[in-house]
Amino acid sequence: MNLHEIKATSVAHKTRIRRGRGRGSGKGKTCGRGSNGQRSRSGDKKANLYEGGQMPLFRHLPKRGFNNKIFAHRYTIVNVGALNSFADGQEVDPKVLIESGLIARVLDGVKILGDGELTRALTVKAHHFSKSAAEKIEAAGGSATVLSGGEGKGQDSAE
Repeated sequence: MNLHEIKATSVAHKTRIRRGRGRGSGKGKTCGRGSNGQRSRSGDKKANLYEGGQMPLFRHLPKRGFNNKIFAHRYTIVNVGALNSFADGQEVDPKVLIESGLIARVLDGVKILGDGELTRALTVKAHHFSKSAAEKIEAAGGSATVLSGGEGKGQDSAE
């Protein structure tokens, strides 16, 4: 191989286009931006939904319905079967559930659902119980106590 046989590899970077440097450069006068108008100016970015001054579609369609999601109660769920990890006769409330790692945090309250079987007599305190969960807790010899709003949510209860 000789020096005159070496060919250049693919170009590492493209040469910069020099715009606005006269008609002979091919990118003079309007610099490749077309004729006058909004798009030829600097800072011409418009919102994605902009339709050139026409009323946007999302604004001329009516708003419909009502969403109650922001008013809904979001309960942290615990199934009855998960309560078997506690000792027989223990009192289980939201604070104990967090300490044991069964729940991460109390949202608007703790709800006990009836999935699984309970073999231990526990005193369970929660904000809400399903009918089947309450029946299973009482059938195992325990008791299900409903907490009022602020109890067990990390708030100081009034004394």
